[in-house]
This record gives sequence, C-alpha cells and structure tokens, in this order.
Amino acid sequence: MSPTELTTLLLLCTAMSFSPGPSTTLSTALAANHGLRRALSFCIAVPVGWTLLMLLCGLGLGALVAGVPTLRWGVKLFGVAYMLWLAYKLSRAAHMNEVDSARLNITFTQGVLLQFANIKAWMLALTLTAGWVVNALGQPAANPGERLAIVCAVMLMFAFASNFAYALLGALLRQWLRQGRRLLMFNRTLAAVLVITAAWMVTV
Repeated sequence: MSPTELTTLLLLCTAMSFSPGPSTTLSTALAANHGLRRALSFCIAVPVGWTLLMLLCGLGLGALVAGVPTLRWGVKLFGVAYMLWLAYKLSRAAHMNEVDSARLNITFTQGVLLQFANIKAWMLALTLTAGWVVNALGQPAANPGERLAIVCAVMLMFAFASNFAYALLGALLRQWLRQGRRLLMFNRTLAAVLVITAAWMVTV
C-alpha cells in the first residue's frame, strides 16, 4: 500500500471512527450509567465485530449484500429496529440503578453482533473494500489479501480508540450525572442521537 493510500486511509478512518454513531453513543451511555469497567467489554466488542464484518466484506459478503436489495433492506430494517429499541430503553432510565432494569446491559456477543446491524459500519466496510482492498489507486490490486490485513489492523485500532474515548467521556461525567435529573436528560439526549441515527439509516 502506497504512502498516499495509507494517508488517505488514516484520514477516512479518523473521520468515520470518531464521528458520533450507534457504537460510540452506546459506549458513552454504558460508561456513564455503569462505569468505565463495565463499558470496556463493549469497547473491545466493537472492533472485534467490525473486523469480522470487514473480513467478510473483503471476502465477498459486501458485494452480495449490496447487490441483493432484499438482503440490504433486511440489514437496514433490523439495524433501525434495534436502534429504536435501545433508544426507548435508554430514554426511560432516570437513575443509575434503573439502567439494568431497562436492560441497557449489552453483552460482549451483542456488541460484536451489533456491528452487523450498523449501517455506518457497513458503509465504511464497503468503501474500504472497494477503494483499498480490491483496488489500488484505481487499478485492480495485485495483493488484496495483504491489503485486507492492513485495513483490518488499522480499523481495529481506530474502532477501539474511538469507542474508548467516548466511554471515557461518559465515565468522567458519571458523578456529575448523579445529581437531580441530569442522568435522565443525558440518557434522553443519547436516545435522541440513536433515533436520529436510525432515521438516517433509512435514507442511505
């Protein structure tokens, strides 16, 4: 992979990884409500799930989903439904001891599988497959396997770094959020972000 390609890849990964999305929003919510230690499992699950998605896209799944409207809409509708369900549960939690009862307790496996319902993750995986794995500066790549390994390694680091940064922000706000109705307003704000994300997912 040329220096130009690598630089462009790093810029794209930075913009996509650190911009708000379903995973980063949940990382913030989990850390704010449960603490950083509980959120760490999800922060690790996200890059694991995303890497699996990227590998499958690089091996041809992405082309299949993109080429079959029924599959594409199935992924999209499942992702939208899951985002709205999480938003509903999150919006009802006014106190930290209510978060578990609201079932905002995402397991490692659920965090991995969530990436397969994340349209933002799909779009990035398909973009990277087309632009950096199977092609090299507009020409068919001679070493797609090696390029796929590089892309996965880069995104593994970015996915963890971005989600951990958002989780750290949530953890730092944890004590402040304990007072009054701050946690409820915070959770409802994050729920609104999830709803907006779900609405955007329908349009892409």
